[in-house]
Amino acid sequence: MTDRTPAPALTGERADLLAMLTKQRHFLRLTTRDLTDEQAGQRTTASALCLGGLIKHVALTESNWAAFIVKGPSALPGFGQMTEADQAAYADAFRMLPGDTLAGVLAEYAEVARRTDELIATVPDLNAAQPLPEAPWFPPGEQWTVRRVLMHILAETAQHAGHADIIRESLDGAKSMG
Repeated sequence: MTDRTPAPALTGERADLLAMLTKQRHFLRLTTRDLTDEQAGQRTTASALCLGGLIKHVALTESNWAAFIVKGPSALPGFGQMTEADQAAYADAFRMLPGDTLAGVLAEYAEVARRTDELIATVPDLNAAQPLPEAPWFPPGEQWTVRRVLMHILAETAQHAGHADIIRESLDGAKSMG
């Protein structure tokens, strides 16, 4: 037994957002089933992407956007003006580095997902908005609601789950979505 009272079941829009995000996370993770660390870091297409790197990237992106919901644009420092060190760190988020393991990458992604799920359940208002950070790809002065940020996280996850499926099929013929 635990001392914690179970959270009430989500309903409505929050339940729908969480169900769709959970499904896309599943497809992304599924692409790594039965792989070694070496396979998770292997490039199989013309792209520089690998399965472990994609999961690292999606976890980092989800974590950053979830922080944006709470802290606003300060959670995405340097978004529009990255230093060389920032660019190198960003590039590293797309690949398996020495010392990275698939189990470790998946555990980090699970922790990020847990925190985001908790945020979806507890954020007071899906209509609350934050100004986007200055960046060439955002119109000046644009704001995103919590809802829009969550839809962005969902779209990003789904897009990369598709990328991961292609990489996995190129690796050994296994498919997760077909």
